[in-house]
Amino acid sequence: MKPKPEPVDTSALPELAHAVIQNTKFPMLATVDGEGHPRVRPVSPVRVDQDFTIFVANLASYHKTAEIKAHPEVELAYLAPDHDQVRISGTAIVESDARVIEEIWNSNPLLKQYLGSTDNPKFILYRVDPNRVRFMREWALEYHEVELGLRS
Repeated sequence: MKPKPEPVDTSALPELAHAVIQNTKFPMLATVDGEGHPRVRPVSPVRVDQDFTIFVANLASYHKTAEIKAHPEVELAYLAPDHDQVRISGTAIVESDARVIEEIWNSNPLLKQYLGSTDNPKFILYRVDPNRVRFMREWALEYHEVELGLRS
């Protein structure tokens, strides 16, 4: 017997998508390497805003640093324990707003523990500005577009 997906209330798509994000500890970040090959790795976002802007802390020495610099279009894939999915496509930009960096820094003790201060040259904070968010219920085999509101 083929599994039947739970119906999706399309008016609740933003809430459904945020629930998947909240229940996924390590989403996968997809980038493109220097030879044009896809690269995927788990990441631990340090902040998720209501408009689906995602912040990811990084070390300058990581491979994804050069990949994002050359090809800033990325995708984050979230898979919740119940197998609902969210995919966020967007542009990764190095965050330069000192207020935002300080807010994130102060709310993430591990950053302080490992990097010492926000002016550590090894530290990079990426902001992924979403241009597309999609939600899929387990077994549904079709994505629903999550409407993006205006960013502040």
